[in-house]
Amino acid sequence: MTFTDQATGTLSQPPATADIPAPAAGPALAAGPVAGPIAGPGTRRSPIDTRTTLPVLDVTIPVYNEERDLEACLRRLHAYLLGTFPHSFRITVADNASTDGTLKTAERVARELREVTVVHLAEKGRGNALRKVWLASPSPVLAYMDVDLSTDLAALGPLLAPLISGHSDLAVGTRLAHNSRVIRGPKREFISRGYNVLLHTFLGAHFSDAQCGFKAIRADVARQLLPHTLDNAWFFDTELLVLAERCGLRVHEVPVDWTDDPDSSVDILQTALADLRGMARLSRDLVSGRIPVPELRAALARGPLPAASRPHEQSPGGSLFGQLVRFGSIGVASTLAYLAIFLLCRGIMDPQLANFLALLITAVANTAANRRFTFGVQGRHHAARHHFEGLLVFGIGLALTSGALALVHGTPDRWLEVVTVTAANLAATAVKFLLFRLVVFRRRRAHPGPAAGTTDASRPRTETAK
Repeated sequence: MTFTDQATGTLSQPPATADIPAPAAGPALAAGPVAGPIAGPGTRRSPIDTRTTLPVLDVTIPVYNEERDLEACLRRLHAYLLGTFPHSFRITVADNASTDGTLKTAERVARELREVTVVHLAEKGRGNALRKVWLASPSPVLAYMDVDLSTDLAALGPLLAPLISGHSDLAVGTRLAHNSRVIRGPKREFISRGYNVLLHTFLGAHFSDAQCGFKAIRADVARQLLPHTLDNAWFFDTELLVLAERCGLRVHEVPVDWTDDPDSSVDILQTALADLRGMARLSRDLVSGRIPVPELRAALARGPLPAASRPHEQSPGGSLFGQLVRFGSIGVASTLAYLAIFLLCRGIMDPQLANFLALLITAVANTAANRRFTFGVQGRHHAARHHFEGLLVFGIGLALTSGALALVHGTPDRWLEVVTVTAANLAATAVKFLLFRLVVFRRRRAHPGPAAGTTDASRPRTETAK
């Protein structure tokens, strides 16, 4: 909708305020016009058509009670884009239920600057605002930045260029690259780096800075990924980036110059705790299959890079350290489950049978969790073989624990029994990790098939005389 000039009845500038309804759930969200379709797996993205009459770029500024800083931010950003960005653009202020004069300030600036529009949302949350505004935007390139403009705007060109050219799918500013220039306190620096270590370790992420408020995404990709994100607050950025990496998309990182805002209203501790809860929830979603990663990957992935086409040179699931931490976390949970089942069964059956049942139940669950979570294997391809080989590994663990039980057979001390099988189970766990990494989930070398058009009948045949 646009304003109507009451004096002449003519249509003037873009809307000053619009209320955007929540998008429908599921991947079949209606998509607005974009500049080019996703080319499909294994091929490059189509370049953005910058000759469109629609704004090529839509920059969203999520705000909550930012009456004091908003006008200066909008005028500075508008002047920068007007002077440096060679294509049409729009700046969307996403007001998240502000209780001060933020909305009135935004509307006043929007009446003066044609490229500024305002969206009012009844709910708080950066993730909620970005999801709704981006899904409703007609622009082929979507970006956002924080209202304090802590990031030097000189990084905006390098952020957007790979998306417009089709080289990348998402672009993020990073404050943690070696050539970024950052001014902030040691507390925030420690929390930021610690959080990214956790992301790399537990979620296998590869991007260096999840929470820098300076990101952009192609709209065609956003419409595929956003319906599968759940977080409405600060963890939204991390969830989107992890999902993009899991789906085989290319994330472009731009080193930025960044100055901390000492008056920022963000509660660092509460945000960090919410991020940890978000990591746990996202891990469950990936393990349970709530997010259809194999289907999204089949539709969106760019295909293997040269190194990825040589699977014998790769270690699936990330670094050895990350695999060890994830495997250890699953191992702790499996050991606790094993003990609970063993003690439950031990009261009604022989210790060897109780050990067998406890180990079998936890082994099946352990193989499934490590397959998806530790070693990053998605989908059902080779699932039967993985579980069969996992049962063979289970047999080794059964032999170790059964042998340990045989050593203490006949002892009246039930806790000596428990300690013995626990120690044996831990030893079996170490053996299991080595076998999982080196045998079960090792990527097999791909054997080249026959050339196209070659049949069995046309292949040269060598026979030996009998």
